[in-house]
Order: sequence, then C-alpha cells, then structure tokens
Amino acid sequence: MIWAKEETYSREEIECIQLRKLKETVSYIYEKVEPYRRKMDAVGIKPADIQKLSDLQKLPFTNKSDFRDNYPMGLFAVPKKELVRFHASSGTTGKPTVVGYTRNDMRVWTNNVSRIACMGGASSEDIAQIAFGYGTFTGAQGLHAGLENIGASVIPTSSGNTKKQIMFMQDLGTTLLVATPSYALHVGEVIRSMGLDPKEDLKIHIGLFGGEGMTEPMRDEMHRIWGDQFLCTQNYGMSELCGPGVAGECEQLNGMHINEDWFIPEIIDPETGEVLPPGSKGELVVTCLGKEALPLIRYRTKDLSRLMYEPCACGRTTCRMENLSGRSDDMLVIRGVNVFPTQVEEVLLKIPEIGPHYEIVVERKNRLDVMTITVELVDDRLLDSYSKLRELESRVRKNLKALLGLDAVLKIVGPMSLQRFEGKAKRVTDLRGDGL
Repeated sequence: MIWAKEETYSREEIECIQLRKLKETVSYIYEKVEPYRRKMDAVGIKPADIQKLSDLQKLPFTNKSDFRDNYPMGLFAVPKKELVRFHASSGTTGKPTVVGYTRNDMRVWTNNVSRIACMGGASSEDIAQIAFGYGTFTGAQGLHAGLENIGASVIPTSSGNTKKQIMFMQDLGTTLLVATPSYALHVGEVIRSMGLDPKEDLKIHIGLFGGEGMTEPMRDEMHRIWGDQFLCTQNYGMSELCGPGVAGECEQLNGMHINEDWFIPEIIDPETGEVLPPGSKGELVVTCLGKEALPLIRYRTKDLSRLMYEPCACGRTTCRMENLSGRSDDMLVIRGVNVFPTQVEEVLLKIPEIGPHYEIVVERKNRLDVMTITVELVDDRLLDSYSKLRELESRVRKNLKALLGLDAVLKIVGPMSLQRFEGKAKRVTDLRGDGL
C-alpha cells in the first residue's frame, strides 16, 4: 500500500516541490535562527541567492557540533510555548542532542512514519508490538504514532523482558514487530528455545527494524529463525532530522525510499565536502524541508551510503538510499544506542583509581550486542582487596550506564597491562563483522 500521492510524483514534480520548500526553509532559518544566519553571512550567502536546487551546495553544512555549541535550544526557530514535544539523543560529550516539535511538525512526522510503515507492508489489520525503549528516544514514539495513524493496533511493550514480550505475542496475536534487528533475532531464538515455532505458533509476519543497520546475512538469519513468511524491512532516521520517517525499505527490498518532499539528500566526499554525482558512495547529507521547530540545512549524518534514482517495482518514484555501509566517524551503535569512545573516556578520566588507557570490544552474543570495556588500575595494590575492587567495578559501571544509557561488561587489569601506541591509539575492536 502507498500511503501518500507524493510518493509517486514525477522527478520534475518532486524537484519543483523541493525548490519551493527549500527557498521557504532558507528564508525562514535565516530570519529565525541566529547561529545559521551567522554561518550564512560568513560565506556571503543570502536567501535570495537560492534560485535553483543546485544552489543548495552554496550553503554551509550543519554538524553535530552545532547542537553541542548551541545546547540546549539555540538552534530552535520557535519559542518554547509553541513546542508540544521534546526528544533527545546521546551527545558526544555527555550532553544530549535536544530536538523539539510544533504541533504541525508532529503531524508531518506522523504521516512520514505512516508512509514508512506502509512501505514495509503494514496495514490497518496489523497488531504492532513496539519493542523499542520508550522515553526521549524518538524511535518508539515515532513508530507508535505512525502505526496508529494507519489504523494498526499498538502494544507499547518497550524493550527488554523477553519472556513477557513472547507472552504478549501469543496472547494478543501480534502480527508486526518493531525492534532493533539484533533484538528481534534474540527474541526469535528464545521463542525456539521454548519449543515454539514462530511460523506455526505465532502470527507475526512483518518486522519493521531500525536503530541499527541490518546486514543481508542478518536478514537471512531472520528468515531462518522467524520463517520464510517473515517480511523484515529496515527504516532510517535520526533525532536531529525528525526521528524515524526519513526513509524506509519497501517490499522490494531494494534500498530505502526517501520522503523527498520533506528531505533533500546529498552524497558528499566526507573528507573534502564535495558533492558527488548520483550513484557514488559517500557521506549522506540531509536538508529538512518545512520543519518549524528545528529546521536543518545540509546536516552531515556521518552515515555512508549512495543514492539510486532508478524506478522501483513498488510504484514509488522517490530516490532510494542504499542500506548503510558504515559511518565516516567512529561512533558505535550498540543495541540502538549511539556510543562514542570519547564518552567512555569522559567517565574514566573522572575516576582517580582508573588510568587513561582503555580498550572497547564489541561482540554479538546470543543475537545481542555486548560491549566489554577493559580499564587499567593506577595502583596495583587494589588487586589485593576483593571488596575494594568490586566497589570500584560497580561505581565505574554505574557511571558508564548513566552516561551511555546501556550496561557494559567491565574488566579491570593491572597497570601497564594494555597495549601502548606510538601513533593513533586503537581503542575500539568491533567483532560483529558483517554477519550476525
């Protein structure tokens, strides 16, 4: 099912809408957001200089650092009284990235997510179980509203408590699962360990996955665990852009359709910032159109992809972004949570018993991501006191969880145990690879 007529417009019609909205957005942001006005003035660009879509390249980029430098609401274009919702995501320095929505922003967001849900096969007949964590994370609330908007019933189970998740699937007849791909695999394995066959004993036939990338081997394993009837698609978004609703896979599984009447995608060389021709792989840059509370121009997502404009058999004419092949920075996505090594450093450097050297290893065990952090003691005499060592371990894990939003396995070793580097230190080892 195609939710909105704009998904089938011709390329000429799409670009006409984009140009009109781009002009309006640039004028709006220049008038309302002082940090943007300073950036544009610095490069000598005025709203009147935007006369064609290619003029977008004249505008300066927006980076994650702009949110940090203007925390919490310095990039907002409306006063607090016009906001109806706040969300936030992890920041690189412990401060969250705060985003906000006007009532109209919420309407647009909901409809964009409704499009994504329909792309992935959802309908008003579905009973959708949302196993994302609720709270300031945009994923759960976004998918919740979009699915309700198309007429589906929603079970807001949130994340974790797997046995209870399975109980609801059985008792309420869940037909659609919203989760991270790794958690969906874990749930499927637990179901099979209980002697159940998801294909025979449950009604779930659709998975709408986000929060982390899904590789093709993961999709194959999803079918092995859940059954061949299980249609699993992934969707794309981030809090800064709106949350989920930027793009999503259709049932053809040939890249994620971008809602181009609300977002203009570009692919740039992450080193030079040069815009690359269609079909080239590079860093995805997104301009948001028509956002009232938090308009964004040329936001550098750090995600690596390429754009495809060939027609899709589903009937949609919007361009598609290839499934992500990585990031241009060192951010880790662990169980849907963004983790930066600098966040770990921030915690460790505040604990006097712990030295500055550490290692992070990320593995996939039982379908779930596990992060192990190895740290060094400053004084090896602590190794002789079990009670003090346990207290230190508990304190470090508590502080890490408070900042990162997830738990980690902690290993404490003696001084000078970890490798030293003459050049750039390699702090992170990701053993998840391209598979499960």
